[in-house]
Amino acid sequence: MRVTVPPKGPARDRWLRRNEAAKLLRACWRYREKQIVHRGKKKGQRIETHKRPLRHLARFILIGLYTGTRAGAIAAASPYQDVGHSFVDLEQGIFHRLATGKLPTKKRQSPAPIPPRLLAHMRRWVRRGLVTSHFVEWNGVPVKSVKTAFRHAVILAGLPGKVIPHTLRHTAATWLMQRGVPMWQASGYLGMSVPTLETVYGHHHPDYMREAAQAITSKQQQNVPLVVSLVEPENGGTKRKKTKRF
Repeated sequence: MRVTVPPKGPARDRWLRRNEAAKLLRACWRYREKQIVHRGKKKGQRIETHKRPLRHLARFILIGLYTGTRAGAIAAASPYQDVGHSFVDLEQGIFHRLATGKLPTKKRQSPAPIPPRLLAHMRRWVRRGLVTSHFVEWNGVPVKSVKTAFRHAVILAGLPGKVIPHTLRHTAATWLMQRGVPMWQASGYLGMSVPTLETVYGHHHPDYMREAAQAITSKQQQNVPLVVSLVEPENGGTKRKKTKRF
């Protein structure tokens, strides 16, 4: 019995504009946990506490936006090199996204330089003790998934459409294309093949169909003769025959 594989659906094109990314980060940073009071005059009321349960997600979002790394590699990212962890070399400024001891797969996880602004953040997180073993932790324990927290943050930020953790990777690729970064550089940085980058995100590049857009409003050039001249000297002369235009 032959199994028919359904056709591949259209590529997701939801990405965050910079103001949307800022809203998402603010929501994570400012949100305070609310709890119900069980005694006293405010019994039954929901009040804000001093707990900030989404700040670990802000670190996840920053890493995702600035490196375009997949969620799993971000969750495994550590400032210390160890088996099973993605290693962030804070001294050299390199993000080794493939976990130490893990064999490469079709999903490219090549090393990439860390943008200076993000590198400064990551060094400060370690210096201030906000990071123990991983860059994304909840109560000192590395998280395996941020889907629930991310969904909550999207609602708090009021972002429309389907925004998921993988949207950060889409956003990084889109921003690189909008800035006119060459395809081969962007693909290497993101750990993505050039054909995939060109097919899914190429239309965001400023050079996309630029020549066609300029040509459609330009004046038509005069016909250029295919045969410039037919010269047949006669008796040492330089008499020219008529030039044919096509």
